[in-house]
Amino acid sequence: MGKFERQISEGVTKYYWYPGEKVDWIRGVLTVLGGGLLFVLIYVVTENLLLAAVVSGTAVQAVVGAYLGRRDAAGLSEFHDPATERREAVVDGTRAAWRGTLQGLLCAGSAMLVLNMPHSGFLADWVLPFVPSIVGALAHSGGMLWERLAQEVGTADMEAAAEADAEAPTKALEAA
Repeated sequence: MGKFERQISEGVTKYYWYPGEKVDWIRGVLTVLGGGLLFVLIYVVTENLLLAAVVSGTAVQAVVGAYLGRRDAAGLSEFHDPATERREAVVDGTRAAWRGTLQGLLCAGSAMLVLNMPHSGFLADWVLPFVPSIVGALAHSGGMLWERLAQEVGTADMEAAAEADAEAPTKALEAA
């Protein structure tokens, strides 16, 4: 949870709370701006609004899906026991709900963007609006897998380092 502080008068400070962290909001804005620039670039090159909408929507969904997948996997590894730490579990659940809502809104928005482009035919009406969302879901799973593998590699490295530290005195004694 982020906050803005505004000094109203001496001794009086007003706090404005917003969901997420400032870094996450900056990343989100940069991702959407990058998608907009990709849309313009593809439209200039191909002069096809439908193709530009599908490709840019897919790119944004892939980046956001992978990022949110990594955040979900990291959140699952730190999830608190709901029976003993109720407040922390509610915070974890709220963050996961916020990420899910954000990804759902992005999926719906990219489908509406594709549907509102000038088009005709079965493919443009029934298949292409789903492409960004499907790629986003696959990227979300890939992000979760990536984060999980990174956690396991980190754990394996720590275990190997602890094992090497434990064997070092034994080898020194054997050498003597």
